[in-house]
Amino acid sequence: MRLVFMGPPGAGKGTQARAVAQRCGIPHVSSGDIFRAEIDNKTPLGLKIRSYLETGELVPDPITVEAVAGRLAAADCAAGWLLDGFPRTLGQAEALDRALAAGGDKLCAVVNLEVEPEIIVRRMGGRRSCPKCGRIYHVEFIRPRVQGACDVCGAALVARQDDKPDTVRERLATYHRQTAPLVEYYERQGLLVRVDGGGTPDEVRARLFEQLKAFVGR
Repeated sequence: MRLVFMGPPGAGKGTQARAVAQRCGIPHVSSGDIFRAEIDNKTPLGLKIRSYLETGELVPDPITVEAVAGRLAAADCAAGWLLDGFPRTLGQAEALDRALAAGGDKLCAVVNLEVEPEIIVRRMGGRRSCPKCGRIYHVEFIRPRVQGACDVCGAALVARQDDKPDTVRERLATYHRQTAPLVEYYERQGLLVRVDGGGTPDEVRARLFEQLKAFVGR
């Protein structure tokens, strides 16, 4: 099974993506994790990625596509994968389709989590993240076992500056401008699965699994 997960910041995309990947027995492939691994391993690609991130620039599509394609070629992705955080642009989506077609594969479905902007603003105000491993928590919905500490590495959790209401609204506006063409692109292909992301994580997960049933085995 080969899935792409889309959704605005704060929609709970990472949480739901991990749950689906675990249920399907496929790797949860995050573009952020790929970048961190390349940088930590000091690969030539990682050095290029770091040079852009350190100057606050977006990593160009060709470099991003190369990094993601390399990860999807790994042995643990042979039976399928779930992509989280990629593609972000129409060019990346088209490049992914070409790469899959070259190997005789194609996407099974593209999940788009849809949440009202003001719900996201409220959600993100309670978000806490681990500065060491990147795991995300929430003061209401996804609490760590020990208050204020990451379950994975034990680091102290922090509230990010970009989770402030005005910043969140700006990020949402940018996200919707960038992803609107992607939604149309995948809808034309009959791959788009629109999922209402409102409610508790368990409620969203139940809707998500129900709607994905029609795409299993593609």
